[in-house]
Amino acid sequence: MYSINKRKITKIANIKQNRFLELAKLGGLIFNTNDLARIWNIKNRNSLLTTLKRYVGDGLIYRIYRGLYSLKKVEDLDPLVLGAKAINSYCYLSGETVLAKHGVIFQRINYTTFIGQKTKRFQIGSQPYYLRQLKDKYLYNDTGVDKTGKVNEASLERAVADILYFNPHYHFDNQKTINTVELKKIQQAVYNI
Repeated sequence: MYSINKRKITKIANIKQNRFLELAKLGGLIFNTNDLARIWNIKNRNSLLTTLKRYVGDGLIYRIYRGLYSLKKVEDLDPLVLGAKAINSYCYLSGETVLAKHGVIFQRINYTTFIGQKTKRFQIGSQPYYLRQLKDKYLYNDTGVDKTGKVNEASLERAVADILYFNPHYHFDNQKTINTVELKKIQQAVYNI
């Protein structure tokens, strides 16, 4: 007859509880597998993946994208933070997303645009993303990039400078809101134009 060792069950429950307490202390909701391995001090990759599979099965954590897990369901997460976390390298919100936000372009943008180290299109849940590749010497020049919010975000003028770098003939529906003096400063500082 199979007997259940109560000490073992209590120990496993305490380990689970401590792991999720560690995540709660960090205050974040979205973690990649490398973050979780470090936070939980799990060095064996197979052990980590098995643990995550069990936690997902138990409904304690959600797998939301390749190598990305969350304490909440994907539809309950901020899509900007989710996109930046999924990119998993330095990036900032820019391009059409920022232009539409400031009313510089009127067409509806069906994806969220980030600038980063490579070009990639991907979708998480119902939210599509577009990551545009920018050379490192321009990407890491943070002139006109606000790093104080939940995600790094280009100012309107930096987003315009980025778009013009990719397409010098880009059409802006409402140019009146663009500070051309600031735009020229950013183009000179970032792109040497």
